[in-house]
Amino acid sequence: MREELAQWDFVILAYAVGLIALAGLSIWAWRAMVRAEAKRDATRRR
Repeated sequence: MREELAQWDFVILAYAVGLIALAGLSIWAWRAMVRAEAKRDATRRR
């Protein structure tokens, strides 16, 4: 086991955190759009 961390460990971790955050944001936005469309469709049916 090595004693020190290389700079690439931080780079890889930063990309991983960024990609996970991007995936979460994309899923949240998609679900919000689906809810808004369903609400719009329900309003048009009345």
